[in-house]
This record gives sequence, structure tokens and C-alpha cells, in this order.
Amino acid sequence: MTESEFNQQVDDTLISIEEALDELDLDIDYETSGGILTITLENGSKIIINRQTPVKQLWLAAKDGGYHLDWVHDQWITDKDKEPLEQLLSRVMTQQSGESVSFTL
Repeated sequence: MTESEFNQQVDDTLISIEEALDELDLDIDYETSGGILTITLENGSKIIINRQTPVKQLWLAAKDGGYHLDWVHDQWITDKDKEPLEQLLSRVMTQQSGESVSFTL
């Protein structure tokens, strides 16, 4: 994947996440600035997603730790546990919000 393709994939992913956040029935604020998506939950906790262009990864920071995701077979998956981005977002948002969250991109 070229750097241009990587950046386009990240941009598309961030837009998809924003659209999915709009569909959730939760009190969530989010802001994208400089390629960094910051999700703020009702309780004030945050989830931050940003691109790491030099290593061509998407990084997600949550209360329980940081995750590095690679683009593999048309999806973002964590480099250690092979957890898809949708599943990871559902899990960390559920943990941090205290409400059941099912995230679909």
C-alpha cells in the first residue's frame, strides 16, 4: 500500500466511524482535527484514533491501553490479537461508557 493509498484508507475509515457514531443512541461528542479523531463519552472518558503514516498503522488509545491496527484483507485488525476495528471499538466503548455498544462500520 502506498502512502497515498494508506492516507485515503484512514480518511475513509475516520469518516465511517463518525457516521457510525451519529447512529448510536449515546451521548457522545467527537472531533476530528489533523487526522486525529477524539471521541468523548458522557462520563468524560476519551477514545483517540489517529494515523501513524511511517508504519502505515491506525492507532487507538483507550482507557485499557493502546492498540495498533494494520490494514489486512480489506479491514483494520490489531497487530497482536487480530481483533477487527469494529469489535475493538464496540468493546472499548462498552467498557468506558458502561452501556452496551455495538459498532458497525
